[in-house]
Amino acid sequence: MKPTDIGAPDYFHKVVDCQWACPAHTPVPEYIRLIAAGRYSDAYMVNWVSNVFPGILGRTCDRPCEPACRRSRVEDEAEDGQSRKEPVAICRLKRVAADYKQDIRGLLPQPVEQKNGRRVACVGAGPASLTVARDLAPLGYEVVIYDGDTRAGGMMRTQIPKFRLPEEVIDEETGYVLGLGVDFRSGQYVKSLQTLLTEGYDAVFVGSGAPRGQDLDIPGRREAAKHIHLGIDWLANVAFGHTTSISKRVIVLGGGNTAMDCCRSARRLGGDDVKVIVRSGFEQMKASPWEKEDAMHEGIPILNNLVPKAFTHNGGRLTGVTFSKVRSVYDEHGRRRLVPTGEPDPHFPCDVVLVAVGQDNAFPWIERDIGIEFDQWGLPKVDATTMQSTVPHVFFGGDAAFGPKNIIWAVAHGHDAAVSIDRLLNGEDISARPDPMTTLISQKMGIHAWRYDNAISVDRRLRVPLRDISAALKNIKIEVELGFDPQLAFAEAQRCLNCDVQTVFAPKLCIECDACMDICPMDCISFTHNGDEDELRPRLRAPALNASQDLYVSETLKTGRVMVKDEDVCLHCSLCAERCPTGAWDMQKFLLEITHAGPACRASGVPGQPQQTA
Repeated sequence: MKPTDIGAPDYFHKVVDCQWACPAHTPVPEYIRLIAAGRYSDAYMVNWVSNVFPGILGRTCDRPCEPACRRSRVEDEAEDGQSRKEPVAICRLKRVAADYKQDIRGLLPQPVEQKNGRRVACVGAGPASLTVARDLAPLGYEVVIYDGDTRAGGMMRTQIPKFRLPEEVIDEETGYVLGLGVDFRSGQYVKSLQTLLTEGYDAVFVGSGAPRGQDLDIPGRREAAKHIHLGIDWLANVAFGHTTSISKRVIVLGGGNTAMDCCRSARRLGGDDVKVIVRSGFEQMKASPWEKEDAMHEGIPILNNLVPKAFTHNGGRLTGVTFSKVRSVYDEHGRRRLVPTGEPDPHFPCDVVLVAVGQDNAFPWIERDIGIEFDQWGLPKVDATTMQSTVPHVFFGGDAAFGPKNIIWAVAHGHDAAVSIDRLLNGEDISARPDPMTTLISQKMGIHAWRYDNAISVDRRLRVPLRDISAALKNIKIEVELGFDPQLAFAEAQRCLNCDVQTVFAPKLCIECDACMDICPMDCISFTHNGDEDELRPRLRAPALNASQDLYVSETLKTGRVMVKDEDVCLHCSLCAERCPTGAWDMQKFLLEITHAGPACRASGVPGQPQQTA
């Protein structure tokens, strides 16, 4: 194998698994250390720069960072037989920064009085559009956001129940963005993109979400229509106070997070007998595991492998739903097919059905003759890197671009679109993406002291305290999760392995004494003869079986051997650096900051000045 180029930005970025997995590439270990130090405002600002909505995401994020957390891979099994292999509670630590910060308004960019003469329209006031505004308004762009609702937030406000996300948190964090000098035109629904394009905007960003719920076309749907509601529409009516109660017997159809929000909301609005019924198996449900756990904790059963067959009714009054019992069969390509089991069709009585089987994009306001191309599923053709549509100055992001995902994905799309808009309006190639900014700084303070706490906590993952269930179910606006207090937050933060503090090896200083190899608690360091990767991985001191994470391979040493380290199971405990007699090992903090819109993302480096082109 060739020596590892640790100067490549992506090498150590991949080692910080949580940040690599986060679509917005939030520097997770950095803000967790700040939380452990009680520096909540600083931790909040680290988040705000990258993910924009720390308080919102600290409650609602889909947590792609947590399955990637190294803690869940290196943890030992507990003596009581219960698995310790659980990631750090990254998402809920983010909320800690939001809950305990001081007034951070003085740390935010101030509105720019002298604009740069460029106008950008954003359609929809959801997370993607707000991220575009957050990035472009401080650069002097005149950003105008249109939304049919009277308050900003989009799906964060209309589709996430208040018992998960209080309204004051949405108001606060959307307010930070609007306070940057953004022109928010509330209550103005855009009825024609063609008309908007004639109003002198230099670029348009579409972040209108996926506002149309998928329906079920099965017998009885039309006859019992008054008692069958699309989940996302029903949640919006609950959010705006139009719906304040529901019948006692409720069936929720669907296995995603929207279905979980529907069933838990129905439980609070009077549903005594609420069931979730899903066509797939429990493990195949799209809902996050914690969402399913929360629903079941509140006494809501989840019934699986049942495909709705017909709505039963009597004179227009819904009486129940008939299902077909199925099982999953997989072909040689892993594709799933639902096959009837032949058992009798079960019937479940109910008064109301909430249909949450999926969402579609809806663009009735985008004319089909203005150059924007759509695919066979009705999605706009969008470049996944630049977010540009087939009309060069029109961009899409969030659910409007690729269908329903999570808030953090919408934020990432907003950042990417803002870079594209900034480069486009400065005459630069938007397909040339700026490299991130990286630093690598030694943490050495004396011989055996470091600037970070390298003790490995043996604590198991801490559970977030919950409000008493009887009180939680009485009011749909009472938040269920209470969040970590500072003491619990400190203990959970100590579980972080500081994966951004890297073991950096200097071959010229190595005397090949093997002391680092002997002291390593994970046997992840080997001194051996080089070879092809497939041949080298299995013969390391501990076989490196996770090929998705690179090996750290040194230059050839004096004996002809190389140092090989398996990054996959390294604890970043610093024992190798403390034991090394020559200082060949050092602990160096790697910090990666994604380059957002602004001078750093342009070749010219001059704000508001277009590049000269041939």
